[in-house]
Amino acid sequence: MAGVISDLKTQARILHRQIEQGESHAVARTRRLPELRDRDAFELPASVKRRHCLAIVARDLGFQGWPHAVGVLSGTDSTDFGTLLYPDGADAHWNIWSASYAEARSIREHHGGYLLAYRRHFFIVDRYFIETLGLLPEDPDWELIGRDWVKPRQMDARARLYGALIRRRLSAGLT
Repeated sequence: MAGVISDLKTQARILHRQIEQGESHAVARTRRLPELRDRDAFELPASVKRRHCLAIVARDLGFQGWPHAVGVLSGTDSTDFGTLLYPDGADAHWNIWSASYAEARSIREHHGGYLLAYRRHFFIVDRYFIETLGLLPEDPDWELIGRDWVKPRQMDARARLYGALIRRRLSAGLT
């Protein structure tokens, strides 16, 4: 998991440099943070710290902030998974939602599919949803985690899937 966290830190460094150089798209991204929203164009670049850039990168991926992203990606926070696994446009797919992990796991065991999480809720999706995420349904890591993102059999396999998902999002310019 250190690899994907390192990638996110690199993205934050790039964003920080772009803000310091006054690039308009980067400066606009900083306006999403409440503490920087009202800064004027001249004081903003000097006010932005690396921690702000880490927060922006994490929020763009659907996390509450940097500590939340690190907790979820490292597997130490399993109370709120953020919105990364349910991107815009995903509502066009068939899926079954549940507020209970036990119920969602039972449904997945009886009907197949992939058990994913959105914030504090759980949902079961088919292979086409997984493809929409940019992941391969045939990836052996799905079997290694038991097709259960929330309580995977192997955390390393989920870490690799997280890495593939985030790198795909970053390469597509979605942050």
